[in-house]
Amino acid sequence: MAASSRSERRIQQIWDAEVSLSEQSVPKEKTVTENVSLHGARVTTTRCWQPGTRVLVTLPRNGVRFEGRVAYCQRKESGDFAIGVEVAA
Repeated sequence: MAASSRSERRIQQIWDAEVSLSEQSVPKEKTVTENVSLHGARVTTTRCWQPGTRVLVTLPRNGVRFEGRVAYCQRKESGDFAIGVEVAA
């Protein structure tokens, strides 16, 4: 039985990040990642994102950018949200 992307190893990584609807989208929300994997990242955000929304995540520290879709959006105890972003294939 093949491992699904949800059961793969995640690495807790707190990196500065920006999330937006597209490269030209303004404003880009400045945020942080909570963890990353080969197939995506969990990102803290101040707004609620609709699952299925296409987003661009940028890691300014090293210039890495990836496009993905919001897999889920959960409210955190802090009042912020956590979104799971699956990397676009």
